[in-house]
Parts: sequence; structure tokens; C-alpha cells
Amino acid sequence: MHQSGAIPRTTTTAVTRSRPHAARRVGRWMLAADLLLDAILIYIGFGLAWVMRYQWEFGGNVLSWDYEPFSTFQKPALALIAISLIALTLRGSYRQPRGTGLLDHGLIVGGAMTTAIGGLVLFAFLLQFSPSRLVFIFTWALVIVLLWLRRAFSQWLQHKLWEREIGVTRVLVAGTNSVGRRAMQAIVSQPGLGYRLVGFVDEGPNTGPVGVGTEHRVIWPTRLGAVEEIESVVAAQAVDEVVIAIPADQQERVLSIIEHCRQEGVAFKVVPDLLQLSLDRVDLGNLAGLPLIGLKEPAITGWNGMLKRVLDVLVAGAVLLVGAIPMAIFAILIKRDSEGPVIFRQERVGRDGQLFTITKFRCMVNDAEAQRAALIAQAEGVDPRLFKLEDDPRVTRVGKWLRRWSLDELPQFWQVLKGDMSVVGPRPQLVEEVARYEDWHRQRLHATPGLTGLWQINGRSDLSFDEMVRLDLYYAEHWSLWLDIKVMLRTVPAVLRGSGAY
Repeated sequence: MHQSGAIPRTTTTAVTRSRPHAARRVGRWMLAADLLLDAILIYIGFGLAWVMRYQWEFGGNVLSWDYEPFSTFQKPALALIAISLIALTLRGSYRQPRGTGLLDHGLIVGGAMTTAIGGLVLFAFLLQFSPSRLVFIFTWALVIVLLWLRRAFSQWLQHKLWEREIGVTRVLVAGTNSVGRRAMQAIVSQPGLGYRLVGFVDEGPNTGPVGVGTEHRVIWPTRLGAVEEIESVVAAQAVDEVVIAIPADQQERVLSIIEHCRQEGVAFKVVPDLLQLSLDRVDLGNLAGLPLIGLKEPAITGWNGMLKRVLDVLVAGAVLLVGAIPMAIFAILIKRDSEGPVIFRQERVGRDGQLFTITKFRCMVNDAEAQRAALIAQAEGVDPRLFKLEDDPRVTRVGKWLRRWSLDELPQFWQVLKGDMSVVGPRPQLVEEVARYEDWHRQRLHATPGLTGLWQINGRSDLSFDEMVRLDLYYAEHWSLWLDIKVMLRTVPAVLRGSGAY
């Protein structure tokens, strides 16, 4: 007899056991294919480097007595393949999570090949290998490019397959509380990661439809039953992964779902209902063997804060210097297009709740703020904490063009130079928007607001408010100089695409 709320256990069979074994076999074959392709490309890179030096004579003329056939380099080439594959493996190149950017792949490949070439040069020195060392330099550059292009192509091909629903991971969410809804929203908002939400099971009686997404794109996941029916749902829907978002006070249900997933070979993830915070905010440690759980502070302080400030000043100074003439031209166009001041000033909430004045090129009619309240009242389903309309009637002709390319924000680099803002950080919001925050949303105010951020390169206005806050918290808690540089570099194509720019 089963206890209340528990899910009956099933007998493990050869059929259920075959699922994880098949997944592991596929994983091993994919790893073998990756290793083989990289080995071939490393060898090709070495061969091209030999051609560049001895056939095309890059780096100076090759005298007849200095000429070496490629056969002379066979052992160094094989040694480079072995060292490179080991270095790539140790750097985690073959176990990167979904969503890893090409910049990250390039950094990993570059570091691994630098290590490998260094090892090869030492190997050649010990063997007193005398042919041209330029071959090694050319090989280093060529192999980095080839391996990076291979990863870029693999990523492109994977996304194309996912677009055709080939190889996607079918995800079931257990739980419809606020955590469960945020989990579903995270899945549907990032289709490029290859996850597909098949639906959800809820904790109790049918609570009706659950809508997730943004005000511009709402998706209504299918209710597939109650938590107690999860066994039949997993089997009927061919679920690959279960996201468990059940409150902590229902531990028995959580453990039963985990046990069932293990028996069926279905992957599972547990989303903790810990102060309504995301999992990446948990900081694990120990004290004399006693496990401790803390919460990461979403603030960039100390040496990190100083380093970030130096980067802000350098970037802002350079942009204001280079952009002085274009900004003057934009000012003239704005003045000729509509009545009103060229610069729009507005009070925003900065770090730790401090107020500051933001400056932007005016993109709307002069009385735009007076019309704001009426537009919010007319717009159905729009989150007032993140109010933006795709076809805002207040936007001028020149303003629409400036906003499309984010040129209206150029004057904000003056706020960056003053220290009120940063180049990268959370989006600065209005006082009335902050007044509507829930408690956990206020954590984002511990970081200096920025011109761009993870919210900018992951959808801009197409994101929901909760998604934006989650990205802001992740950024502040995982800050690094490299992360700021990556965000800046990825902002350029995001602006050119114009996704969510209105």
C-alpha cells in the first residue's frame, strides 16, 4: 500500500534499462567522431603549414639544402595530434553545455593549441629536430582556425537539426507553482538550445491553462495530468528529461519522481524552491565537514569593481571621442524631424536604489511621457514593469530609425563616464517600474545599471520581466572581465539583427 502522494514504483526491466545504455552509446560514438574529426583537421593543418613554408615559401626563401619533405614532419604531426586531443579533453572542449558560444569555443581551442604547440616545440628540442620552426607557428594558427570552424559548423548543423525537431530533448515539467512556471518560461524562451516542452503535470486538481512567455509571444503548454500520473505521461510522451519544480514540503513526491526517472533511464533536474531564487545563486561550501548552503551576492565589488570601472572609462571615452561627429548629425536630424529638445532626460533607479538622470536622443514626440499612462491602460497583457510597444504611436520617423539601431543610447556613455552607469549591467528602470518589484527582483539593484547586458543579447524587448531579472542576477554573480568583453562583442550582431528592438 502506497503512502499518500507517493508514486507507485515499477519493476525495472531490460527495456527500461536499455534507454540509458543507448544514450551512453550514442554519446560515445559522438565523442569518437569529434576526436576523429579534430585529429584529421590537426593533421591537415600541419600539412598546410608545411605547404606554406616549403612550397609557397612564406617567411622567406627556402634554399635547396634547407628543403625538407613532409615525411620529415610525420612524427611531430602525430605527436601534435596526441598532445592536442589530450589538451582539448582536459580543457573540456568535448563536454561543453548547450548554448556555449563560439567565443568560448575559440578561447578553449586557442588555449589548448597553445599548450599543445608549446609541448611539441619542447618535444622537437629534445629530439634536436632542426627543420624550420615556422611550420610550428603556421600550424598553431591554422589548426586554431580549422578547429574553431569545425565547431561553428557543428553548432550550425545542430541548430538546423533542432529546427526540424531532430535530436531535440523532450522536457516535461512537474509542478505549476511560480518556480514551475519560470522553468517552463525558460525552456520556451530559448528554442535554440534544443529543448522542447511537451507539457506539464501539476500537483493537485486541474488549475486550468498555464500561459508562459512574453506579452508578444505567449505559449500555452499542455496539461498532461497530475503528478501521480507521471509514469504513464513519461512513457506516452517519450519524455527525455523531467524538470521537477515541486515545493520542498512535498519531498515524498520529489523522491518518488526521481526514483521513477532513474528506473526508466530518464534524465531529471530538480529546481529548488529556495527563497524564489534560481539554482545558480546557491553557493555550496563546508565548515569542518559540515555542508553549508549560502547565497551569492549579486554585486561586483573590490578588485572586480575597480577592473570593471577601468574598462567602462576606456570604452566610454573611446565611443564619445569617435562618435562625436555622428552624434552631432543625429542631433540635427532629430531637430529637423520634430519639435522638442534633442536630448531626452529621465530619472532612473541606479545601483542600490540611488536615482540618477539618464540622457538619450529623443525618439518620441515631445509629450510622450504624458501619453504613457493612457497607453499602458489600453495595452492588454503588457507588463507595466517592462513597458514597450512594438508599434508605439509616439515614436518619430527619425526616432524609429535610431531605436532600430540603438543609436539613441549613445549619449548614455556620458553616464558611464560619470559612473552612474556601466557599459554592461542590468537595464536601468523607472521609479514606478521598480515600485512594482517583488522582493527577489530587488536583488538586481545591487549592480550598476548598464547600456547592454545579457538581456540585450538574449532577446531585448522580447524577454519577459522575470527572464530579464534572472539574466541580470546571473551576470552579477558570475562577473568576469571576459564576460563583459563577450557581452560587448555579442551586442554588435544583436543590434544588427534588431531582434526585440522597439
